Formats: sequence, C-alpha cells, structure tokens
Amino acid sequence: MDLLNPIDAIFLATESREHPMHVGGLQVFEPPTDAGPGFVASLYEELMATTDVQSRFRRCQRRILGNFSSVVWSHAAEVDLGYHVRRCALPAPGGPTELLDLVGRLHSTLLDRHRPLWEGRVIEGLSGDRFAVYVKVHHALMDGVSALRLLQRTLTDDPYATRLRAPWTIGRPEPEPDDTAGNPWDQLRKALPRLTTGVGGAATAVRALTDGRLELPLSAPPTMFNVPIGGARSVAVGSWPLDRIHAVRRATGTTVNDVVLALSSAALRAYLLERNALPDKPLVAMVPVNVRRATETDSDGNMVAALLCNLGTDIADPAQRLETISASMLAAKQVYAQLPPLEAVALSALLMSPIGLTLVPGFQALPRMPFNLVISNVPGPSKPVYLQGARLDRNYPLSIPFDGQAMNITVTSTADTLDFGLVGCRRSVPRLSSMIDHLDTALTDLENATR
Repeated sequence: MDLLNPIDAIFLATESREHPMHVGGLQVFEPPTDAGPGFVASLYEELMATTDVQSRFRRCQRRILGNFSSVVWSHAAEVDLGYHVRRCALPAPGGPTELLDLVGRLHSTLLDRHRPLWEGRVIEGLSGDRFAVYVKVHHALMDGVSALRLLQRTLTDDPYATRLRAPWTIGRPEPEPDDTAGNPWDQLRKALPRLTTGVGGAATAVRALTDGRLELPLSAPPTMFNVPIGGARSVAVGSWPLDRIHAVRRATGTTVNDVVLALSSAALRAYLLERNALPDKPLVAMVPVNVRRATETDSDGNMVAALLCNLGTDIADPAQRLETISASMLAAKQVYAQLPPLEAVALSALLMSPIGLTLVPGFQALPRMPFNLVISNVPGPSKPVYLQGARLDRNYPLSIPFDGQAMNITVTSTADTLDFGLVGCRRSVPRLSSMIDHLDTALTDLENATR
C-alpha cells in the first residue's frame, strides 16, 4: 500500500475542471545528423515496446466513502501505453505558434482519474526537422523536482548511446534507513505542534513571523492575476544564455534564483504597466524550495517548502529591485535552514493556510491576497544530454495556475541556457506571449544597470 503525504492528498482533493493539478514539461530535441525520415517513428515504436511499467506509473486514485479521496494509492494491473503515450504532428509551418497552441490545449485537459495519472505526446512536424516530447504528471504523483530528476535519468551525456530508457520503466531509489521512520501523516502531526508551541528550531520560525523577517500571507496587493480562473490554458516559453545570467549574478553578489526572480518581477511590472494595472505596493511571489536531503534523489510526492518573496515591483530601478528581492529571499532562507524538512513543510502549510479562505463563500473578495503568483526555479542538466543521439535543445517546465493566481512562471536550465515556461489562464491573462518580450528587455536592462 502506498500512502500519500498530506500535500499530495490536497492536490488530489482540490482538482476541478477549472483547476487541473498536473505539472508538465515540453522538451525540444535536435535529431542526430544521420537521422533518417523514420527516426521519430522508430523512437515511438521502441517506446511502445517498453512495457515494464514501474509502480509509481501504475498509481491511480482510490476513493473511499463515495466521492471522498483516500490517502492511499491503488495500482492498475494493466497500463495501456497506447493511451498514455501518443504520437502526433503539427500543421505547417511547425513553428512556435503551432507548437504552443497544441501544448496549451494538452495542458488544459484533466488527467483521467480512472487511469494512472500521467500522459505524454511525441510531437513531429517541427521546423528544422526537430521533434518535441510533452509529458504531464499529476502533482500528487510527483513534484517538479522529482519530474526533472527523472527526466535526467532517461537521458545520457553520450551522443552515441542507443539505449532507450522510458520514464515509466525507471524505479525509484531505495529510501535511506531513516526515511521509513513513520509515515508522512505521523511526521506532519509531530511537526505542527513544534511550530505552534515554538519548540527548538520552530521557535526561530515563529519569531521570524512576528518580527517581520518572513513575508506574511495576506500582504500581497490584489492584481489582475488574482481572480477566479477558467480551465483553458495558454503557454509561453523563452530561453536565454546562462552566461548572461551568471554575469549579472557575479556583478551583484546574488544568486541565479535571485536573478530569475528579478527578471520575472521586471516582466510583470512591464506587463501590468501596459494595462495601467500596476499596484502601488510590491507583488509577492510564492517560491517553492526543495527540502529533500541530498540522498533523496527523485523520491515520489512533494517535499517542498514555500517561501514568500517581495518582488519589488514598485521599484523602477532594476539594480535596486534585484537588491530588494535578494534580501527578501536571504531572510526567508535563513529561517527555513534552521528547520528539519517536515517542519519546513509544516511552516509552509501554515503560511499558505489563508489561501483556503478564498474557497469559502463570502471570502473570495479578500482585500489582500496570500500571494500574487508562483515563481519556481528547478535546476536541470548542466551539460548536453541526448535521447538516442537526439540532443535536448530546450526544456520548458509547465506548471499550475491556481484560482486567484492566474499565472505561473517556472524555470529550469538546459546545459548552457535558462528556459522559462509560463502558463496562464487563457481568459484572465491576455497575450501571455508578451511576457517573453518583457523578460528579454528585463535581462538587457539588468545587464546595463549592473555593469
């Protein structure tokens, strides 16, 4: 029997047509120079022949007491790979518009609760003889860190390797001895009292909340993003050389994640200014931070803490805005660094608890928001990687907009590039693609301001 941890159970319980709770990824590959016209078809046929489906890719939702979600997974005896992994092609000319239109539609649809909670598409017809792979997995099954680490285990740094490793054939690593000490619900039950009574490292967290070192929920100003959302999604992607990001990082003494947040902040500021909708007070981002130990490489479920970051969108100067963001993140990290992983997750749950009020009738129009959007940065492969000789060229992570947070920004790296994946409610966030232009301008402005 596989037990869901509390966060995983929440992702299952809160899903609806308006709120698909899956994370996804769009990988774009350059075929090997000697690839023939049947390369992708052959790749797909080989994928279909890999029928050794591991336990986590057989997981289905189990219900008890009618429509109430259980806290345990059931497992499918048979997995119909022809349903879960399909081959399709783009219409001409096979450019970014056609690709993102398809991916936006795929990312909008719910996963079938009667089957294991994952799907994939092998997409042909991209310009330049490239092909793409789109995969989505329910967030209850694995978080973005787990998904990207699993992806890396399917690829190789050897451009001549021909072995194919399908994600569903890869088992999870063996747990460390202390990983089995109590189930997640017991661990969370033990962590919460420590936070609420101020014991040990938890006392530091409670003091940080009261003395202003942590951004508090309900401190974010309402924006056009903080509205009820529909189920249709739009997707926008963009890539920039990591060398440019590192140059800004070195010049300012900040981190790559600080620079990512600064670029996102500048783009959000420009997007809202275009619409005369920029609040006087700074936007607040929820920034997920991985709290797994180094030994927990791609464990199932969700082990992330939620930091709240002041994005400084009220500041016009790019360098000052980056300084504000870096200080906000540093203060939060110092608090969380003193907590064991389960206490960090429990503190996150306390910080995020006001968002539940928005689901209660009469509270949808709260004067302040828990936070304005989620911005996440998950490290990807640090050197070129290949799939049967096809080089991974771009790796765009795609995550979840929530009711009241109509846009999500997720970032990862691919060898020498930084890849942004933006997902928005198609109705509430018009012209999401303009955010990519704003991100490009933001990087140039930050380079000029920090030289």
